[in-house]
Amino acid sequence: MAPGVSRPAAHGETNRSTKEETVSRTSIYRIRRAFVAVGLVALAGGSLAAPAAAADTGVQSTYLVLYTAGARTTGAQKAVESAGGTLVADYSAIGVVVARSSRSDFSAAVGRSRGVDSAVATGQFATKVTDTSSEQPVAAAAATWGDSLSGLQWDMRQINVPQAHAINSGIRSVVVGDIDTGLDFTHPDLAPNYDASRSTDCSSGTPQPLAVGNDKNGHGTHTAGTIAAAANGTGIVGVAPNVSIAGIKSSNDDGFFFPEMVICSFVWAATHGIDVTNNSYFADPWLFNCRNDAGQRAIWNAERRAIGYAQHNGVLVVAAEGNESTDLTHPTTDVVSPDFPPNSSVERDVTNACAVVPVEVPGVVGVTATGNKRLKSFYSSYGTSSADVAAPGGDSILQLTADAPNGRVLSTFSSVGTICLPRRLVVENGAKYCYLQGTSMASPHASGVAALLLSAHRAMTSGQLSAALQGATNALSCPDTSIYAAFPQNSGAPQTCQGGSGHNSFYGSGEVDALKAVQ
Repeated sequence: MAPGVSRPAAHGETNRSTKEETVSRTSIYRIRRAFVAVGLVALAGGSLAAPAAAADTGVQSTYLVLYTAGARTTGAQKAVESAGGTLVADYSAIGVVVARSSRSDFSAAVGRSRGVDSAVATGQFATKVTDTSSEQPVAAAAATWGDSLSGLQWDMRQINVPQAHAINSGIRSVVVGDIDTGLDFTHPDLAPNYDASRSTDCSSGTPQPLAVGNDKNGHGTHTAGTIAAAANGTGIVGVAPNVSIAGIKSSNDDGFFFPEMVICSFVWAATHGIDVTNNSYFADPWLFNCRNDAGQRAIWNAERRAIGYAQHNGVLVVAAEGNESTDLTHPTTDVVSPDFPPNSSVERDVTNACAVVPVEVPGVVGVTATGNKRLKSFYSSYGTSSADVAAPGGDSILQLTADAPNGRVLSTFSSVGTICLPRRLVVENGAKYCYLQGTSMASPHASGVAALLLSAHRAMTSGQLSAALQGATNALSCPDTSIYAAFPQNSGAPQTCQGGSGHNSFYGSGEVDALKAVQ
């Protein structure tokens, strides 16, 4: 999920047409999915009738089948097969089934099964991660803390990670699941902390082993390094370098996060001892998933069930706010959906009935991005109801400093990743690192701080951990928003900050502080 969306050309480097690098404007790597004439049928219970002779399209599509609350999915395989499909996964705990079929009437046919509430195709939904830019590489500064490239980690110094590590750098029993494009577990900065038993590949909609070379995008390896890169003398150091990191691949190799992949990922996290999930993507077919539309509502409900199931099982869900410079609490216009196939977006009006997943799901900790001047990054979305904390995500336009000369965040990168331009690539002792920016980079900082908190207070529940994370911050007041004049919201309205220093729409309760987390 983690791809970008188009913005007016005036937004320069964050315009998708120029493939800017803000780890794609959508949740920095916001997951965007495209919606292509897919049909959803809301159905009443009843017995399954044999499907009429319907055309076999010859192309397999993936479907989500939602059962009504309390209904059992025990007959799911028979229902799917009778409708002309194949059962892929039965997530009975949340009443969701994943199926594939090439029949044009599959949704309607399976919808006649007893207990089915709705069915919707997902095969034409997608969100792609794109990221490019034109910075020259930055020479490594002398490291006064950490590993060989730590002198370039302005982001860690900004949230007091070096001071925190003098007290607590995490414990191995705390596990962070990075739901993303995959994870290069052969990377020397990730291998020491990689938990293979809790890692999986959900790109097929059902859990499979995570193979070598799984992260052909690179986004997931980058976010994983920010969370838990090892303090091993080379490369960088993560926020929590002694916790365990699990890779949960939730996209295909092109960086598209389909609903069945996201659902699989949260059910996996719920049942495999994951303490915190980092979610640097936007997981719906539309930038805003409107619940007054039957098709979008079905996907919203399925993903919400999966996230709620994880939360109920003790998982803290941390998510990127997004890269549209938009107030998610007061949305008015969506100009980027659907974003797949390319050039298929249509401007539409949206309201508070339309929500971004996962960041606007109840109980999710939403993270906005800051730059090296501790101001909200020019691209970061925000909102009083969705922004809980802020964290360094980079800002290559408004916040260039001597400490952050290109404004971006350096982290680990996959050996087979494709989204890092040569100009932003750093190779250290044969391993790759890349400079990226976006709320996708901010979220793993917050996830890492949550892992430090849990390391220091292992008995915390996920609810207590959420409250503690929002308390381990340095409050920031609303800035002079005239600096964002060149980066309006999708509607063309200026960015505005609401609230006081205790909590506001730009920073939530404030920027996370690793030292406060361990004291």
